[in-house]
Amino acid sequence: MSGDPGVTAGDIARLAGVGRATVSNWRRRHGDFPRPVGGTATSPLFSLSDIEDWLRRNGKPFEVSPADRLWQRLRACGDDFRLADLVGWAGLHLLRLRGDDVKVPVRTPGPAIEPDDPEVPRMLAGLAAEHGHAAAFDLLFQRYVRAHSRRLVLTRPDVARLMARLACRDGDVVLDPACGLGTLLLAAPGPRLALGQDGDPSAARITAVRLLLAGTPAEVVSGDSLRRDAFPGEVADSVVCNPPFGDRAWGHEDLAGDPRWEYGLPPRGEPELAWVQHCLAHVRPGGRVALLMPSAVASRRPGRRIRGNLLRAGALRGVLTLAAGGPDLWLLQRPQPGERPPSSVLLLDAEGDLASAEREWDRHPDSEFGVPVIDLLDDEVDLSPSRHRPRQTGDAFGRRFTETRDRLRAAAPVPPGLELLPDRRPLPFTTLSELAKAGVVTITHAPARLPSGGDVPVLTADDVTAGTGPSGTSAAGPGLVMLEPGDVVAAGGAARVVTEPGAALGPGLTLYRTDGARLDPGFLAGFLTFADGRCGSGSGSSRTDPRRTRIPRLSLERQRAYGAAFQELARMTETLREMSALGETLVRLSFDGLLEGHLRPALGEHSGNGAGPVPERADSPPSP
Repeated sequence: MSGDPGVTAGDIARLAGVGRATVSNWRRRHGDFPRPVGGTATSPLFSLSDIEDWLRRNGKPFEVSPADRLWQRLRACGDDFRLADLVGWAGLHLLRLRGDDVKVPVRTPGPAIEPDDPEVPRMLAGLAAEHGHAAAFDLLFQRYVRAHSRRLVLTRPDVARLMARLACRDGDVVLDPACGLGTLLLAAPGPRLALGQDGDPSAARITAVRLLLAGTPAEVVSGDSLRRDAFPGEVADSVVCNPPFGDRAWGHEDLAGDPRWEYGLPPRGEPELAWVQHCLAHVRPGGRVALLMPSAVASRRPGRRIRGNLLRAGALRGVLTLAAGGPDLWLLQRPQPGERPPSSVLLLDAEGDLASAEREWDRHPDSEFGVPVIDLLDDEVDLSPSRHRPRQTGDAFGRRFTETRDRLRAAAPVPPGLELLPDRRPLPFTTLSELAKAGVVTITHAPARLPSGGDVPVLTADDVTAGTGPSGTSAAGPGLVMLEPGDVVAAGGAARVVTEPGAALGPGLTLYRTDGARLDPGFLAGFLTFADGRCGSGSGSSRTDPRRTRIPRLSLERQRAYGAAFQELARMTETLREMSALGETLVRLSFDGLLEGHLRPALGEHSGNGAGPVPERADSPPSP
């Protein structure tokens, strides 16, 4: 099927810009819908050319981008079990096209397989010529992740960035001994060298390709880090890791006398504590480790001796629960010779607020969430942050409770003024690709890497997502793309209009410069943002080719009205997010206040409004 690649129902939905349910309806209601040519009963494959013909005959708008067409042909060159190898081959081929030496960086048992379709290399070269080598591979990589989303374990991008900020420094040698597809290593800020190891040869190859295409020197090895350490005796400046959880066959018997177990032999059922010590053994004195752990590791009885030893030595500096149910982020530091261990450890339940995790870590040891080590060295050595929430004084609790409640009451969003039409009036659409061909908008991709140093402000992907000003810097150079007022900048599912000049376009961003007489920037930014949400991608991370975005054909006056409505909807979205966070905080404060004696249920006329005292003695016994 290499000459005519197969597509799944999900692929068809994405190409046509509809939901999977719509494709299912087409199959049931249209007798001429193409029959499957392969796959299974639950996941059939259809001929791409047959689907294109059917969509065209039935007037269904669709667009098969060069990236999609290449992806389908690449996928047709092997089954799903070989797909990672094919993606790895594509990355190595792109490195060769760029002129890189790819003989050394990946040590795996065998070479990547090659596709049997002679068109694939030509199409890959064309995609690289249009988007650049790194962006071309990212288009394929994102499609691979989407196709195997249920099989892959990926660290959330925001968690990866947090771990990298807390553990890594610019210019570090950074190690990830369970690197997966390289998410954590890619989040590290400007590593001098990235070292990685993973038990899956295909994943190790993809990691190496991603790092090298991003301009990061890398050495990535395939193999089991605990049983066959690829870097024995080597130490890095920092270590980041999201290890496999719950692996009972991690090598307890074979590794009983391993010198890495400086803080105690990990019990058979505590493989995560083996990973903790493996990471510490590979970081220099004073170097930091950021490690994701299941929440249960902080309190399971078999691991209490090792936890105690980590505390006594000053190696464990913080346990941060990132969200309800975990995971926990363990922050460690290899002690310096003769260094006095810290007297407290940070135990914080961040409740999903990653900014608070970073803020309290920066404040430690002065944070109110610091717990004295001596208080933890009991028979349990329970490091669960939820067990050690700081008790607040009545005044401090009252201020926080009242402030949170009042902010929640005042945060009611105001919806935009929208007119309800008596009948649906479909809009005429075009695509962003067609607008670019007509010269209405110019699309520019940021360089994969900017020169370090210098004081040129850089707008980053995080800035666009958070709606903040430029936070990065770069040295001046001919490759910088400078932004102008009215430019639309997009990252994933977030887009914004630039209002101030002087900043450069950061890696991972795309610039859309419009002809202001024909296309309103706010109108375009709104569709780039909200079209992703309509397609069900949530944050927009799965939408990899914005050129397919459908844009209504409207007058400039009507575009500006739409743009203003989009701005109001964006503000409303932020308000609702703030209300959700405030509501969760208020609920937790209410529970804590009731349990700790800061609050009690109101009675009588005050019942339900949370205000005013009740006419009952505080020490009155409960009624029988």
